[in-house]
Amino acid sequence: MTRPRIVVTRKIPEAAVEILREAGDVWSPEPDRQLPVEDLHRAAEGADAIVSTLQDPIDAGLADAAGARLKVVSTVAVGYDNIDVPALTDRGVVVTNTPGVLTDATADLAFGLLLAVTRRLGEGERLLRAREPWSFQLGFMLGSGLQGKTLGIVGLGQIGQATARRARAFGMDIVYSGRRRAPEDVERELRATHVDGDELLRTADIVSLHCPLTPQTRHLIDADALAAMKSSAYLINTTRGPVVDEGALAEALANGVIAGAGLDVFEHEPDVHPGLLELDNVALAPHLGSATAETRTAMAVLAARNAAAVLAGDEPLTPVKG
Repeated sequence: MTRPRIVVTRKIPEAAVEILREAGDVWSPEPDRQLPVEDLHRAAEGADAIVSTLQDPIDAGLADAAGARLKVVSTVAVGYDNIDVPALTDRGVVVTNTPGVLTDATADLAFGLLLAVTRRLGEGERLLRAREPWSFQLGFMLGSGLQGKTLGIVGLGQIGQATARRARAFGMDIVYSGRRRAPEDVERELRATHVDGDELLRTADIVSLHCPLTPQTRHLIDADALAAMKSSAYLINTTRGPVVDEGALAEALANGVIAGAGLDVFEHEPDVHPGLLELDNVALAPHLGSATAETRTAMAVLAARNAAAVLAGDEPLTPVKG
């Protein structure tokens, strides 16, 4: 009997590879690299399963290149805006993702960026590394405290809730907006108030984005949204880069429309808008939200288990609904 062919588009932790090896014959690019679309389609030919990352465009063209044997696409990510789920579902291909396992790591990173920009940590480190003269004085590099401030969370899902819990520990008030309200017990626990998007932008001292990237949320934060925020407010984005109009944000930060921003994701990754790189009032990280050894391993293992389950004729652990 022919063993299933499993294509892994990027290097993943060995614990996940071992699960896949038990389920079939595993192929991945050597050396590890991001595959161009043509190479990705070529690699997918005859695949029974594809384990992918968020940079891979997974669409009808890839499904056609893979052929009739393709049963499952398992992405090592929570978001799946790079996957044309209806096109794959129409072809009988199961799509899975990895929710839950990266919640705390991403919330930690969101709050780290929040602290970095409000307390000017990156700016201070750059000053020291440049060996600029400095001395302690009461007015030196003053930042913004968090106690009594309002955190506005756009999308109170698992990661938004985890970020809110961290904010509560710092004495912050919570408001949130989104397509649906959180359960009453979550609102009670977090003492979170549901508001519409306009009120959130108008009243929050810090706006933290945790909504998925959809046609409706692309450029959700544009020039008008930034103008609606307080001039003393900060923006944090750890979800997907295109939720923010990066050019409008760079201009707003340069002109004092808002006080600062902390960004882990970018509109055209891996490129960053050059205007942002010139500013001290923005903290930047290269998509590190889930980047702990424990979390990335757990994500890959879950993706591998999803793929192996479908190949064995079982239900996947975390399917994406088409």
